[in-house]
Amino acid sequence: MAISVEGVHKRYGGKPALAGLDLEVKSGTVQAVLGPNGAGKTTAVRIMSTLLRHDEGVVRVAGHDVRTQAPAVRARIGLLGQHAALDEGLGGRQNLEMFGRLNHLGARRAGLRADELLDLFGLADTGRKPVKQYSGGMRRRLDLAASLITEPEVLFLDEPTTGLDPRGRAEVWSAVRSLVGGGTTVLLTTQYLEEADQLADRITLIDAGRVAAEGTADELKSLVGADRIVVVLRDEARLAQAARLLPEPAVDADSLTLSFPVEDRMAGLALTLRVLEEAGIEAVDLAVRRPTLDEVFLHLTDRTDAAEVAA
Repeated sequence: MAISVEGVHKRYGGKPALAGLDLEVKSGTVQAVLGPNGAGKTTAVRIMSTLLRHDEGVVRVAGHDVRTQAPAVRARIGLLGQHAALDEGLGGRQNLEMFGRLNHLGARRAGLRADELLDLFGLADTGRKPVKQYSGGMRRRLDLAASLITEPEVLFLDEPTTGLDPRGRAEVWSAVRSLVGGGTTVLLTTQYLEEADQLADRITLIDAGRVAAEGTADELKSLVGADRIVVVLRDEARLAQAARLLPEPAVDADSLTLSFPVEDRMAGLALTLRVLEEAGIEAVDLAVRRPTLDEVFLHLTDRTDAAEVAA
């Protein structure tokens, strides 16, 4: 395991921010941590990255205890916080060289590493442009590059795409995928459920400082119900007939829509097509609707409890 968190507690002024958090992250994977505001996501990242001491429990990152072996942990991790840590007046390459020198790389090695990272993140042609002229997505990619200056084993990304437009978010997602392809372990906190769905091998949902659910995106979606076949008809007059032919569908007369749960979505689609064709009923749309992570989030998080937890 690249990260192991066992029974971790953290309190602020007597209020629990983490209340027995358990988490394991396999090497070379992306683990997303979701939760409502105040659930303890940022607190957990700060503890795992040695920026904050926990009250109880054991945390190991890259094989080292964060409390007793903090320097060894810091030498093996990278951290991208919610706010960029770049010098606006310097160029992209100059920023990376500066981070390299601050991390005790020699001038030559810092320059070579800066060039490697600019190329990796598609910024080679903008390396000399001042950062103040970068787009939001470019800044975030450069900030991500800076967090990798020492080639960390484990990278913590705390809400890395907050405030970015869809293009900027897509640029960061592409960069994260390339990192994991190279063997880096990524722990990602986010409030964008689509982001977790796109990037994560496994997802942990925390609420009130503890784990509410954990699994792959598909496993979590299955907690709130099965896949559904959704049919939209062309002719309102055939709605009642279609409802009799399909297996106990929910019917929305206003939108001419019928839907019903299925265990096997492909078999369900084939059955629906056959039944409608044999009856001569025309559909304008036929699709499988899968539960979303948004539904999982709303189903599993207790917003009342979450509001009582420190940020």
